[in-house]
Amino acid sequence: MCEIVASENELEKVVDELKKRLPEGGVVLLQGDLGSGKTTLVKAFAKEFGSQEVTSPTFSIQQIYDNDIYHYDLYNAGFEKFMELGLFEELFRPGYHFIEWPEERLQELLDQMGLEYMKIVITPQGEKRIYRCID
Repeated sequence: MCEIVASENELEKVVDELKKRLPEGGVVLLQGDLGSGKTTLVKAFAKEFGSQEVTSPTFSIQQIYDNDIYHYDLYNAGFEKFMELGLFEELFRPGYHFIEWPEERLQELLDQMGLEYMKIVITPQGEKRIYRCID
């Protein structure tokens, strides 16, 4: 477990920790309230790998960026739509998979399938955010 306190200008600390813990990719479940910085973290991570055009996939459900970075948002779609679209199978592709608003059922399925993941819980604290990494 890790805990990092950072502002938007200090996200490289969180990105460095992710790269250290997931050197060859993996699944990252992002939890936090609306506006807590989930997409902002994905943007910072993708930028580190050369991707410039990062947008929230709230309505498209999935975005794929350069260098095998996948970004999913289940806020509007939910678990059923994620499964119906066959996006669960995408998680087995090499790369980094960031999932915003993961439901408990998704975590249970990841556990059943033996697919490792890291959960990051983002909590605003004034001008900064607390990023709790849970392996």
